[in-house]
Order: sequence, then structure tokens, then C-alpha cells
Amino acid sequence: MMPLGALDVLLIVLTALGCAAVVAVVAVLVLRRARRAGLTFRLVVVGVASVLALATGVLAISGEMYLSVHDFTVLVWVLGAALLCALATAWVTARAARASVQKLSTAVRRVGEGDVVDGGRSGWREFDELSAELAEVSARLSEARAELERADSDRRRFLAWMSHDLRTPLTAIRALAESAEAGLADPAELPGQVRAQIETMSRMVDDLFELSRITSGSLRLRTEQVDLLDIVSDAVSDVIAAAGGHRVRIVQQGIEGHMLWADPHQLTRVIVNLLSNAVRHAPEGSEVLVFAESPAPHRLVLAVLDHGSGVAVEDLDRMFEVGWRADPSRGGSGADAVASGAGLGLAIARGLVRAHGGDVFAEHTDAGFCLKVELPAGPAAPGP
Repeated sequence: MMPLGALDVLLIVLTALGCAAVVAVVAVLVLRRARRAGLTFRLVVVGVASVLALATGVLAISGEMYLSVHDFTVLVWVLGAALLCALATAWVTARAARASVQKLSTAVRRVGEGDVVDGGRSGWREFDELSAELAEVSARLSEARAELERADSDRRRFLAWMSHDLRTPLTAIRALAESAEAGLADPAELPGQVRAQIETMSRMVDDLFELSRITSGSLRLRTEQVDLLDIVSDAVSDVIAAAGGHRVRIVQQGIEGHMLWADPHQLTRVIVNLLSNAVRHAPEGSEVLVFAESPAPHRLVLAVLDHGSGVAVEDLDRMFEVGWRADPSRGGSGADAVASGAGLGLAIARGLVRAHGGDVFAEHTDAGFCLKVELPAGPAAPGP
């Protein structure tokens, strides 16, 4: 057999490329005209085009080589059989891919309906990875949907409570006005009674405004180095009258000597809210203990301990959510419930403490129910 020359090799290459190019152009035109065709049709076209590109090249080159009719016929049958095998393989592969796509489509529809799907195994790596990602997304969507439903439920409950609490002082003012019109009210006591109801409403509005600043991120702290004793003393002065009304005594312990960087006005408000909560729920004749400790360098813990029953263990974190209220059996009269607002005090306290770079939490102890505020302390101020 004579070796192929350079021209022969060039002719073979050009012939093969020409035939393959013609088949590729025809396949592209078919795929473009069948844009709405399914995955099965497209994979079959690609499979058939691959075999035809090879077959036409081989047949064209065989014709140039002047094969005998017998040999040429055998080659045609061999290439035809190969084409049928390629067609069957492409069809089976396309059916498997279509089944995987249909499973993914069903899973996507279920995710849209709110279901959580599992990542199935199809044997296709790309489809399996996509199925696993879809399962993860469906789980996250389910959690987000549940959280949104809880938030919506809390919002509706909060609005109902706030409407009730705002209506209570308004109803009282209306009753006082009607009593005055009927000549049944004591003119000397009327201004003070109206002022008390207005102050209750004013505190609620102030709490709502403060909470909106915290949740919107518009709160700006004016930090400075403060003495914890001064902050606690100011807070105690604000709630001492309410404590006396409940026959509760406030005791300070270990407050002296602690310095920290904080916004004095906002930190005072935090302690007032915690003390008010403790005074409302402490048994009459008992003490509310305010104490401080440093469990670690540059960390300060301020605790408010009352001897009440506290809240259920499962509610220790929820009690700081907006609108949450304890079971009525925990104590507190109707007047206290109005004075406390619609569950905003502890939510505001947590927001203000976290704005300072700390946190607030509750726990049951042998001595009673304790609310603790953990704050950074040291020579450097936390960034506002």
C-alpha cells in the first residue's frame, strides 16, 4: 500500500470537513425552525447529526478512493446500522432527560404551592445538583413563610392590643367628661384624673415612636462615659412611686464603681422598663433587687431580680418580642396592663441594649425571676 501524500491528506480533511459542515448547517436550521420542539426531538437531531456528519464524510472519501460496488454497499449498511443505533441511544437518553426535567418541573410547582421537596436522584449530576438546591430553597422558603405568618399574626395581635389599650384611657376620659357634664365629678379631682389618662396615652405613643426608630435603624446613640450608679439611681427615681403603690421596695447592690460607654438617656430607659416590669409582677411586700457584676473583662451584667413566678421557660425569649404578653395569672392589675402598653417595654429594652452592642435575656433562679442586661464596658466606646 502506497503512503498517502500531502495532497491526499489535504483532500481527505477538506472532504470530511465539508460534509460535516453541511450536516451541521442542516441540523442548526432544523433546530431553529423547531424552537418549540421538546427535549427529546432536539437530542435526537443532535445524535443523528453527529452520526450523519461522520457517515457522509466516510462515504464521500470512499467514493474518491474508487471502492468496489460490493465494498461500498457494505460500508453503507454498516453506517446505516450505526445511524439506527445512534438514533435509539439519543431517543433513550432524551426520554431519561425529559423524565428528570418533568420531575424538576413538578418539584418547582410544589415549591410554588408552599410544599417542602426532597432532593431526588436521577443519575444526572447536573439535575441532581439542581434538585438538591431546589430542596434547600424550598426548606428556606418554608421557614421564611412560617416566620412571615408568625410576624403577621404578632402584628395583628399587637394592633388589636394597642387599639384596646389606647381605647381604655379614651374611654376613661369620656366617662370623666360625661360625669362632669352630669355634675357628678369632683371639679378638684377632674384635671388630675384626665392628666393621668393623657400621660398613659402619651407613654404609649412615645413607645411606638421609639420602637419605630429601633426597627427602622434610624436610632442614633450619643455615647459617653457614664457611671452606672448614676444611671440606676435615675431609673429608680422614675419608678419609685409605682413601687410604693405596689408596696415593693427596690434594693441596689454592687452598683458602685462600674463605668461604661453608653447613651445615658437610652440606658436609663432600658433600666426603667426592666424595673417597671419587675415592680408590676413582684409580690406585694417583696423586694426588687438591682445588682451588677463583671463576669469577664470589658463585660458588665446588670440584673433586675424580682420574687415573682416569672414566665414559662418556653417564653423566656419570646417575652422580648413586640406585642408579647404574659399569661394574666402572672399578676398585675388592669391598671398595670394599661400602664405597660401593648408589650412594648421589653421589646424596646432589647432593641436599645443591642444598639449598645449588648443583649438582654431572662432566666429563672432560686431567688426568683431575673432580667439581665449584658453590656460592653471599658475605655473605648462601641460604635453607634
